[in-house]
Amino acid sequence: MNDEHKVYREIVAWERQFFKPPGWLEKASKTIGKRINDLIPPKIHNVITTTIKSIVRTALFGAEYTPQRQVKRGLSLEHADQEAKRLFSLYQKIATAEGAGTGAGGIALSIVDFPALIAIKMKFLFELAHVYGYDTKHFSERVFILKVFQMAFSGAQQRAKLLNTVKRWDTEKGQYLSEEGYSKNMDWETFQKEYRDSIDFRKMLQMVPGIGAAAGAWANYTILEELGEAAMNAYRLRRLSEGQ
Repeated sequence: MNDEHKVYREIVAWERQFFKPPGWLEKASKTIGKRINDLIPPKIHNVITTTIKSIVRTALFGAEYTPQRQVKRGLSLEHADQEAKRLFSLYQKIATAEGAGTGAGGIALSIVDFPALIAIKMKFLFELAHVYGYDTKHFSERVFILKVFQMAFSGAQQRAKLLNTVKRWDTEKGQYLSEEGYSKNMDWETFQKEYRDSIDFRKMLQMVPGIGAAAGAWANYTILEELGEAAMNAYRLRRLSEGQ
C-alpha cells in the first residue's frame, strides 16, 4: 500500500507539472512558430499532415511497430516501472543521436528528421505497452497509444480532455474495438497542428547553421523526455485503476 501511495504522489506531482502555465520562453516560441507557420504555403502543411496521417495509420493498422518483446503479464508495477525506465533511456539515446545526426546535415536532413522522430516515438510506445502488460495486437491498445501520443504533445485544453480519457479508459475503450469507429472520428488536421506547435521552436533551432547538431540532440532529448513521462504515468494510472 505504501508503494501505491508513493506512485500516486509521483503521478500527482507529474500532473501538476504537466498543467503548469507556459513560461516566457514557451510563449515566445509559440508566437515565433505561429508567424513562421503562417508563412508556410498550404501545400507544405498538407505534406506534414499527410506524413503524420501515414505514420499514424501504420501504427493503427499495420505491423511495423509491433514489438518483438513479449507482453510482460504478471509483472508487478514496481518492476514494470524499472523496465520502463530502462526502455525509455534506450530510446532517448536513439532519438538524441538521430537528432544530432540530422541537425548536422542542415535543413534537408532536418526535414527527414520529422517522420523519423515520430517513428522512434511510436516504437517506444508500442514496446512500453508490452512492458506494462498490454498487448498491442488489440486495436483498442493501439488507439490508447495514439491518445497518449496526442496528450504528450497538445495544448492545455486538449491535454486535460485526453488525460481524462486515459483515466477513464476502461469505459472509453469500448468505442474503439474496431477500425471504423476510430477512423470516422479522427481529426487529422488538429492532430498534426497540436503536434507541430508543441515541437516547432526546438526543431527550428536544429536548422540553424553551426548549432544544428547540438540543437537537434537537445530537441529530441527533451521531446522524448516529455513523451516518456506522459506515457509511463498513463500506464501507471491504468494499472492502479485496475488494481494491479
